[in-house]
Amino acid sequence: MKPFEVIFDVARLRKEIEDIDKELSLSSSWDSQSKMHHLQKRKAYIEDILFPFEALSDKTAYLEESIKILDEEGGAVFLQDIQTEITTLSSEIAELELRHLLSEDLDKNDAIVSIHPGAGGTESQDWAQMLLRMYLRWAEKHKFKAQVVDILQGDEAGIKSATFTVSGPYAYGFLKAEAGVHRLVRISPYDANKRRHTSFAAVIVYPEIEDDINIEIKPDDIKVDTFRASGAGGQHVNKTSSAVRLTHITSGIVISCQNERSQHKNKAMALKILKARLYDLSLKEQESKMKEIVGDKKGIAWGSQIRSYVLQPYRLVKDHRTSVESGNVDAVLEGEIDKYIRAFLERRLKNP
Repeated sequence: MKPFEVIFDVARLRKEIEDIDKELSLSSSWDSQSKMHHLQKRKAYIEDILFPFEALSDKTAYLEESIKILDEEGGAVFLQDIQTEITTLSSEIAELELRHLLSEDLDKNDAIVSIHPGAGGTESQDWAQMLLRMYLRWAEKHKFKAQVVDILQGDEAGIKSATFTVSGPYAYGFLKAEAGVHRLVRISPYDANKRRHTSFAAVIVYPEIEDDINIEIKPDDIKVDTFRASGAGGQHVNKTSSAVRLTHITSGIVISCQNERSQHKNKAMALKILKARLYDLSLKEQESKMKEIVGDKKGIAWGSQIRSYVLQPYRLVKDHRTSVESGNVDAVLEGEIDKYIRAFLERRLKNP
């Protein structure tokens, strides 16, 4: 038996993949697009669990054999290499464990993230831009693809709003831990008297909705406006009305997208974000109905800060939901937020 096989029912997962492959080979499965899509999606989900586990299991067995050889033949020259591989393996196991905290239906999906500064003008807008940079750096460290699809620059500095997508395995599952209000305390670089300021910014996270989830958007319910993209982008962006603003008349939701040079692509991205927003709205309506039955639960909303980033009079980043904290503020603002995400997911697992 390989390591960890007691924890994961590997034999059952392998058997399920074999059964799916057999079913996919039948012509009847290809006659039904929905059935074929369901089978392929299920297979990809199982492989995403099984293959990383098997790779780590094989690596663990190899290291165990290597250590035995070192003991028997005194190969001290290879000791440092083995220690390095053990450290790498430990990190990979921690990453696998983290992924398996993500068990909800939409956790594997890509994420759509919006950042909005609170009251406070330039100070809060600068804080919103700092958060945007933090998440883009986090995505880069995890080799996720991040794309800013809409950004409204502040009058003096910072941003008035930003929306970006993050594409990669479990992007939404990770980033949902960041939804809420983030608080910054620092000596303001915009205050000539060098006074301490407190700023707030809200982070909103939506899962990107796949085509197999039915969210009906009627053409008559959408108002489409086009305008010239703002900010940097070259002559093309400034001379053509390629940016798109969608207003969903029924819900009042407004989506803007100006990242792409093509109006068609911007409209497609805006529709994708609108679909995610409408899906999130429908979930909130269901949750509201459930609260009437099972009682209210405190949710993440404006005014309920989830994390504080204190730069003055001391340096500390503390998550108020999990009490996890770090004195290395610079590293956190450079995207080192994994321990906060992990603590949130572990807490959710214990207290769903």
